[in-house]
Amino acid sequence: MCETDLTLVWVVTFLAAVLLGLDLGLAAGVGFELLTVVFRAQFPKCSQVANIGGTDIYRNRKDYKNIYQHHGIKIFRCPSPIFFANIDFFKDKLITAAGFNPLRVLRKRNKALRKIKKLISKGELQILPKGIISTSGNQYESEEELDNNRIEELDQPINTSDLPFAIDWNSDLPDHLRVPKIDVHSLIIDFGAVSFLDMSGMKGLKSIMKDFLKVDVAVYIAGIDNNVLEKLIKCGFFDDDITTSIIFLTIHDAVLHVLEMKSLESFDKLKEAQEDVKETKFDAKENLNRLVIMNNDYNYMPAQGNLALRSRVLWRAENELQSNIAASMQPADWCTTVIA
Repeated sequence: MCETDLTLVWVVTFLAAVLLGLDLGLAAGVGFELLTVVFRAQFPKCSQVANIGGTDIYRNRKDYKNIYQHHGIKIFRCPSPIFFANIDFFKDKLITAAGFNPLRVLRKRNKALRKIKKLISKGELQILPKGIISTSGNQYESEEELDNNRIEELDQPINTSDLPFAIDWNSDLPDHLRVPKIDVHSLIIDFGAVSFLDMSGMKGLKSIMKDFLKVDVAVYIAGIDNNVLEKLIKCGFFDDDITTSIIFLTIHDAVLHVLEMKSLESFDKLKEAQEDVKETKFDAKENLNRLVIMNNDYNYMPAQGNLALRSRVLWRAENELQSNIAASMQPADWCTTVIA
């Protein structure tokens, strides 16, 4: 309890003792203090945390000046149990920390996908080697026409398997496809202060996590208590979408895992793009062999588990590959044509 809360409880107890007598005043003071406990549990002071440079320590961004936050990674801390009384508050704060509502983004993407499929069925999209061109004269349609009272379909996972191209939702789309861009690819929830969850809290947490997964935002849980983890397993919290692989011992371990996965993904994308280029003026093999291991930003090695800390691998050839591939292919920003 902070100094302000203590002062407020003392003032209320003093006034109650003066006005109601000592016995009733003390009882009123105890009741008021219990009420403050309920409010602190129902409305916890959630925060976003970031890394203090050169360490494995993560603290509130507002409390430190020289603090570093990795691009695309949001770390959310809830210093309270999660139960029926605060699950809605928790979800709202998590959405605020992420910077976007995943359900709204999902619906926008499904609406845009419905438009694309409709244009394809009408033959109003031309698929070219460098992208696609819409030949429709009337590109703007009302939201009511697209919704058609099927709002539940918009909440389903995005399915682009039947399209002849892959859509990059964070690139510049045509004007008639209005989809919010998101710059977050990973969300880490710090469970270090979460002492328990009830069934309402579990259902709410699982629901919001699945919403983020549907828009390609990975969600991880760090620092969870063993008893809480055991309860999640017994209550069937984990499934095919949310597995135990999202659990990490510390926030730092989760961050290192995300950085490693993103480095591998970037390497795979660059390699695939390079293979699609038939005529280039550079030796990709030579560039790929020029990766170097730079000085590690974190002087930390976990002593337990199989989470071996690796140095941050930075690809020196990445910029060269990207510039040469862009110069040779110059594809459309928002789609990649699948060449049969």
